[in-house]
Amino acid sequence: MTTRRAEDCVATSSPRSVPERPPVTPLVNTPPEIPALRDAEELTCDVLVIGGGTAGTMAALTAAEHGADVLLLEKAHVRHSGALAMGMDGVNNAVIPGRAEPDDYVAEITRANDGIVDQSTVRQTATRGFAMVQRLESYGVKFEKDEHGEYAVRQVHRSGSYVLPMPEGKDVKKVLYRQLRRREMRERIRIENRVMPVRVLTAEGRAVGAVGFNTRTGAFVTVRAGAVILATGACGRLGLPASGYLYGTYENPTNAGDGYAMAYHAGAELTGIECFQINPLIKDYNGPACAYVANPFGGYQVNRHGERFVDSDYWSGQMMAEFAAEVASDRGPVYLKLSHLPEESVSALESILHSTERPTRGTFHAGRGHDYRTHDVEMHISEIGLCGGHSASGVRVDDHARTTVPRLYAAGDLACVPHNYMIGAFVFGDLAGANAAQYTPYEGELPHDQLRTAHELIYRPLRNPDGPPQPQIEYKLRRFVNDYVAPPKTGARLSLALEAFERMRDDIATMGARTPHELMRCAEVTFIRDCAEMAARASLARTESRWGLYHERLDHPQRDDASWFHHLDLRKSSSGTMEFTARPVTPYLVPVDGFTPVGGPSRHLGEVHAEQVATAGAREAAPGLRQEPATTGPTLHAAAEADVPASPRLLDLLSLTEKDPDLAALAPYLSDPEPTVRRTAVTVLTETVPPGTGPALAAALADPDVGVRAAAAASLRELVETLPPEPALRDGLAAALVEADPVVRAAALDLLRALRLGDVGLFANALSDADITVRIEAVRALVSVDAVGEMARAATVDPSREVRVTIAKALAAADPDPSTAHAVHSALSQLVDDPDPLVRGAAYGALGTAGCPAALATRAEAALADPAWQVRAGAATALSAADPDVAVPALAKAAADPNADVRKSAVLALTRHRATQDARAALTGATTDSDADVRAYAARAL
Repeated sequence: MTTRRAEDCVATSSPRSVPERPPVTPLVNTPPEIPALRDAEELTCDVLVIGGGTAGTMAALTAAEHGADVLLLEKAHVRHSGALAMGMDGVNNAVIPGRAEPDDYVAEITRANDGIVDQSTVRQTATRGFAMVQRLESYGVKFEKDEHGEYAVRQVHRSGSYVLPMPEGKDVKKVLYRQLRRREMRERIRIENRVMPVRVLTAEGRAVGAVGFNTRTGAFVTVRAGAVILATGACGRLGLPASGYLYGTYENPTNAGDGYAMAYHAGAELTGIECFQINPLIKDYNGPACAYVANPFGGYQVNRHGERFVDSDYWSGQMMAEFAAEVASDRGPVYLKLSHLPEESVSALESILHSTERPTRGTFHAGRGHDYRTHDVEMHISEIGLCGGHSASGVRVDDHARTTVPRLYAAGDLACVPHNYMIGAFVFGDLAGANAAQYTPYEGELPHDQLRTAHELIYRPLRNPDGPPQPQIEYKLRRFVNDYVAPPKTGARLSLALEAFERMRDDIATMGARTPHELMRCAEVTFIRDCAEMAARASLARTESRWGLYHERLDHPQRDDASWFHHLDLRKSSSGTMEFTARPVTPYLVPVDGFTPVGGPSRHLGEVHAEQVATAGAREAAPGLRQEPATTGPTLHAAAEADVPASPRLLDLLSLTEKDPDLAALAPYLSDPEPTVRRTAVTVLTETVPPGTGPALAAALADPDVGVRAAAAASLRELVETLPPEPALRDGLAAALVEADPVVRAAALDLLRALRLGDVGLFANALSDADITVRIEAVRALVSVDAVGEMARAATVDPSREVRVTIAKALAAADPDPSTAHAVHSALSQLVDDPDPLVRGAAYGALGTAGCPAALATRAEAALADPAWQVRAGAATALSAADPDVAVPALAKAAADPNADVRKSAVLALTRHRATQDARAALTGATTDSDADVRAYAARAL
């Protein structure tokens, strides 16, 4: 890569004069000088990646691995940019061999998107996702695994097991940044933080670079490249949240539609822009309620009567339509129900939702005096946005992430690969990086007209520093989005939106700015306006309703497959107008019942014009009868700045981070007299990971300071997938088992299990530990070595309910072995008599996996009358593995239990016996159950 002054002989016009005004106070910044067009700093690369989040980071890494010189531009800082920087609690679409099939996943996404999908792109995520999980794991990203080291994939939807929890998901971005800083990557990847592109440059019919500015200095920056990869995320700042806060959005608010606008102005086609993203969220809080996380713990969405109501099988617009209808009905509001869960489940959820998911969430609930033990979480509906990864609106790409403009790529939430989520963003970042790496920098002159246009867009607010500030203009713009574009939609409201967005051009032109940061925000408003117009015009063009709440047209309320089983593509015409094409859905790779693409030619629609909305009806018409419409078919440096005084010792240590220090260089800091220095040294060690990191962190588990010990334990868990299982590490972890700190002992057991460094004796000793958490880790460790005897002996003697529940579940999780079956059943037969109902319920539930012999089946049948619903639900699960002659009549009665969760367990158990006529009759009756889950599972069984 090279840097040189642009050879541009076009002079910039002088700044427009402004009227004299009173002198400003010293607190007001003097606007910086507008740089001349010819003074641009020019950068050169093979592959330009715009956006340093999920997809962009992976694109840069892959392109570099293929030998390309990469330039990564990020308007913030790559260390903590993008939606992923806030952490991730799990993967929504992990297709793990043995747990899910790619074709099933492709079919499910097709159904969720009402058939309007390019299956070749979705299939890339389905088939490449598992390899990406393994690649991320090799980097140090931690995915939840069971005691045998298998991925702990969970079923959240009624079909398919795709959700893979990430217990240390808050560290994903840190792990990726560590990869970018590897020496071999630094030789290939140049990172320019605080540089914001505003336009992709095109010449000779292809992408040749980009133009932008430095958000700290205001410098004008141009880039010539061989290929350009857009990875700027969703348009999260489109609709206005109910709170009215500009940045209180469901999506990352820094994602203002930058890439959507850049792709559009570069001539690329966008598709599905009428299919909005709308999500359930916590009332008055800009974060998801996280039913995905709560569901495996037993949480679920209910109306105010405590009834499950969602019939939709997958996260989709149809599900959101059901959600919105329930909120608006007399059965609203809607809640995430958690108050019925036992203490250990609530505590586990708090540890995830208040740290990995959103650190502010616990503070929000505490401020209202709410606790999951006493208050269910009220839910509401988010503002609208554009997002490929969570809906289906984005830049059109093929199965190699190529857009319709040669050498321009798109990946992540920006690209239209429906419901692609995090793994899909990584997959398409990888595809884009691999394909783009073949190109070398453009050698011609950069297009002067495009440079001038971008220069004007960037610096215009400096010419009018006292103009309306960006927050005022943006609020007005996004209020129009809410008023006229948010569903349910009508042609009249969408037409009024277009008039409003056209007027907003003049308002935007008057915005004032005094700093480079304000210039960035002003540029973002232009992106939001572009996206708002796209959303309104696309919604006006598709004259049907589809995708449930995402595109509900009150004036065209029916789905019209005859006319609209098409993608709706938009692009910027040669005259600068927005034009549309209806493109037939490509024949499927995986057949899906109810959807049959018919192919055929595309239908050019041209421009979409607004309806007449100047008057209410015809000007001369008197009021008449109503006519019904016709219907058709946290980072290292941030932590240091916030928590640590800037002592010379710490500054020396932090400076080492950029120099890839070896362990010897860090050793003096790891043994420093000051705990603050030692704790920071652990953080530096975790970020740089020199050889010997594992044993060094294990030694830090014995540190006298609790903060250092906690940091070392957290670091070991973060790095567990990348640490070599060397003897020195085992010795350090084994020594930690006798430390006084239970956090240390529990972490040591967890790591010994995960790294396969422990044995039965080591783990069994911990069953007598005084701390409950340590004993639970000991049980999990014993499962990993299939030590059934040790678990069985502890089953009834442990005083803790939590431990006995864990043992019951663990006995079912151990590898089945005829030689241990008797011990398992013997232990479970004792646990089903436990005085605690949660233990009894867990023991019966374990019999559903471990097998339910006749004697225990008789007890399970009797337990269907237990006063505790948890026991009745567990007993129903046990009967799924019992003889049908005993099980089916009992389960048929349980299908009428007053508790919906018991009925659900009975239906799932009957599913395993559905070969019998009586079981099918009971399932048929359950299809009319009042509970949505019971109905859905019964219907699926039949």
